Amino acid sequence: MTSSNTSSPLNAIADQALGLADVPAQAAAVAAAPEAVAAEAAAPTGPTFASLGLSADVVSALTAAGYQNPTPVQQRAIPAGIAGRDLLVSSPTGSGKTAAFMLPAIERFSQLQKAQASQPREPRPADGARTTRRPQPVARPTMLVLTPTRELAMQVTTAAATYGKHLKRLRTVSILGGVAYGQQLMLLAKNPEILVATPGRLIDHLERGRIDLSQLQILVLDEADRMLDMGFIEDIETIVAATPATRQTMLFSATLDGKIGSLTGRLLKDPERIEIVQRLEQRTNIAQTVHYVDDRDHKDRLLDHLLRDEGLDQAIVFTATKMDADQLAGRLADAGFESAALHGDLPQGARNRTIKALRERRVRVLVATDVAARGIDIPGITHVFNYDLPKFAEDYVHRIGRTGRAGRSGIAVSLVHHAEQGALKRIERFVRTPLPVNVVAGFEPRKSAPSGNGGRPGFGGRGRPGGGNGGGAGRRFGSGAGKPAGNGGGARSGNGGGWAGKSAGGGSREGGFGGGSREGGSREGGFGGGSREGYGGSRDGGYGARRNDGPRTARRGS
Repeated sequence: MTSSNTSSPLNAIADQALGLADVPAQAAAVAAAPEAVAAEAAAPTGPTFASLGLSADVVSALTAAGYQNPTPVQQRAIPAGIAGRDLLVSSPTGSGKTAAFMLPAIERFSQLQKAQASQPREPRPADGARTTRRPQPVARPTMLVLTPTRELAMQVTTAAATYGKHLKRLRTVSILGGVAYGQQLMLLAKNPEILVATPGRLIDHLERGRIDLSQLQILVLDEADRMLDMGFIEDIETIVAATPATRQTMLFSATLDGKIGSLTGRLLKDPERIEIVQRLEQRTNIAQTVHYVDDRDHKDRLLDHLLRDEGLDQAIVFTATKMDADQLAGRLADAGFESAALHGDLPQGARNRTIKALRERRVRVLVATDVAARGIDIPGITHVFNYDLPKFAEDYVHRIGRTGRAGRSGIAVSLVHHAEQGALKRIERFVRTPLPVNVVAGFEPRKSAPSGNGGRPGFGGRGRPGGGNGGGAGRRFGSGAGKPAGNGGGARSGNGGGWAGKSAGGGSREGGFGGGSREGGSREGGFGGGSREGYGGSRDGGYGARRNDGPRTARRGS
């Protein structure tokens, strides 16, 4: 399939003549109330979508989907994106970032189609004029959106179809792990204008020659910080190297410092920098509490009690590892709860069935890892439980954001062992407010909650005595200031005789809190990290990554 060469590289779309992407009824329902509709974030008398430069057909699609006013990030990103500027955006979950990068691209496609409509069509060749066999099709997308997870990729794909439903020739295809290659080749044969992909599977198709990015005009890195945390940096650099230097790049991330700062310098050209700050304490519709626990048995008993709350409709329980998700979901099922696990090692079909069962309320308690739960938007989720605290403080915000959607009230409960004080303090610093401690009668911890008064600051130390939050813990709980380490790690013994024992959580050497044979921690990972910082991940750091959700060094085909 050829494309005409004119003054605008976007004219490559003219020769593709593709049909409108089908939007399943269920997917459309998901897109109708996405993160972009945050009514409290936009003033009723403020800018409108039309005033931001969007044409009537795009605005009509937004109105039909229930969108009213643009959110702050959309107000700043959409005009700059339509103008072709590179974007560097830091915006919290639920702020409307998907629409912030997708709507400018849809508008550019809309303008192009209107310009082409006034031009005469080239005559088709007569029947039989082609005597040679057509070569295997190669997809040459105009826009590429990279996402860290399949769930987020499907959400973006649905949003693109919703926003562009009035465009005559706009095809959006998602390339994800867990989907058969044959099915993906059929999708790529349609030569989509918009390609949404996870890095690993996209690399596979690039290496096989099924995708050509030489005509790419728009590159979006959605949740770029998450992709770096999952170890996708080499994949991203390989993908970027296959794109033209003249492309427009839009990078969205929860934070703009650290690794992201160095990456943006290599990818972006004079970007429009947009930072939307949302303080978590403003989300008064989510009641957040901390419950201290003595050990895993105490944690399990308390969780079972809290899950029987009459006010609980549906809940998500977050665990640190995929293994823990499976084991906890199984234990809850044995205890009589309608539970299911969701993580990256599940086949795509199983993941889809689990989410469908959650939407249909056949699953009441979903036990999930951070990566797998991203993008889930179920109105019936009234409670979020942090069975394990997240490694990154910003993940706490993403987790509790699964409840209290669309202005509803929600409850977020963190079950915290005293050895996790460091992780809890990082979360409280990030959200800029202390989390209140609650105690349930009959489930009181043997050790009282830290008072924060006296002693040396910080939990643990090297076995030094001290009061309040500091001192005393030392090697006993593995929270001391060992050599390298994430959430702790005494000098050599990690948890040593920690609260869950060696088999359940005793990190070997300098691993810190999680680890051992169960949690996957070894050496310098911190909080159950693998050989490189992976939160229980095997190999190169990826949230317990082994197959589908980790970097390509730990698996292929995602």
